[in-house]
Amino acid sequence: MNKPIFELVDELPTSGLTISMLQSLDFVTPGKWENTVGFVNTIKKVTGETDEDLIQQIGERAIYLYNDRSQGYQRAMWLYQTVDKTDKALGAAALANKIGEKIPLLGFLNKVTPKADKAQTIDLCLKLVVEIVAFCQINGIPGDSIGDFVASLGEYSGESLIRMVALVCVDGLIPLGPNFIDKALSGINQMNPQELEQNSTFQGIQDAIPGNNASSKLNFIGESFDSVKGWMGGLVTQNNLTPQKVVSNLQNFVQLTDDKLDYLAAFLDVATNYYEHTGTQTLARRLIERAVAEI
Repeated sequence: MNKPIFELVDELPTSGLTISMLQSLDFVTPGKWENTVGFVNTIKKVTGETDEDLIQQIGERAIYLYNDRSQGYQRAMWLYQTVDKTDKALGAAALANKIGEKIPLLGFLNKVTPKADKAQTIDLCLKLVVEIVAFCQINGIPGDSIGDFVASLGEYSGESLIRMVALVCVDGLIPLGPNFIDKALSGINQMNPQELEQNSTFQGIQDAIPGNNASSKLNFIGESFDSVKGWMGGLVTQNNLTPQKVVSNLQNFVQLTDDKLDYLAAFLDVATNYYEHTGTQTLARRLIERAVAEI
């Protein structure tokens, strides 16, 4: 990895489009996520410690664990970063420079174009697979442990929970509609390995996906999504989530109309990195919790 974990956490932004988007989803999990940034500050938040010497010991142990390549922490960070960096060639830097209180979406329509449903389906499913594989890496269990991941979803909170909420809302409901679960399952079941191999996101993370070839990896992707459909469906039902409801909350910081949902999905893909942001927070929390237990 190019940067140490403390630097990655220290550099997390306190504002911007990604933060605004995640805050707009607070209506799904009110008060469950706080944008905690800064390595020392995160240690204090996670542990409640105020003793500077102990905080330093915890930090040093967390850094040691992250640097230990026999552990899966760096691999998990790479996954969070990589799944967000694909498909961002369309002027992400230019968009980031224009972030303000209100961002008129229409001005960017000549810079971003909506993905086909097939491409959006693959990206949705691959982000879920990254969540599963990163979970396994962080917890030191085999990368194909879907059952362990599904069992853990009931305990998801904070940055991990808001990441899954964003996955459902931003990568599911907005681009694919209220029937996104059935649409995604149907799309994956009808897909052939060659179509998967042409996807840029898959190309970036394929080595991390369990399976010996594209066919077996496609099967794992389908199995993963099928296993989590109950949790996602429950989240949608319990919160009465619809594309329109999500958009009405997003409108607090993006000016748009309901007939531009496909463009909105593309815009958010380009201009946000919620997986990397919350993934860094998740990783920092897990490292700190383990460090406390070991010192």
